[in-house]
Amino acid sequence: MQRTELIDWLGDDHGLTEDQVTDLLATADEIEQRCDDDRDEAREALTAAYRLITEDPVTLIAELADRRLAASVAEANALAGLRQAAIVLVGRGDATEAGFARQAGVDRMTVRKWMGKK
Repeated sequence: MQRTELIDWLGDDHGLTEDQVTDLLATADEIEQRCDDDRDEAREALTAAYRLITEDPVTLIAELADRRLAASVAEANALAGLRQAAIVLVGRGDATEAGFARQAGVDRMTVRKWMGKK
């Protein structure tokens, strides 16, 4: 990432000193290396790095932990619904294990496990 790109990303009212911008730029380069081509992960990491400079770390960590917990709960709920749908649809022959797996974004072995098969 170039310094001008970082300044554009930060916006006019970023509130950082030149030294902080330099440090954040180095962090951005590390993030790009670590995240390869995952732009969403890189954006989240850079946002966290910026917020660690400008905000209370305890508050940031609490917010991120809450987001992670909410995502985990949402995943568990979605999986419960998908499991029930598989039991009904595959069980009555409206879908195949492989077809349901493809549509649900899981592997066939997961569907077989949901169906009580090994």
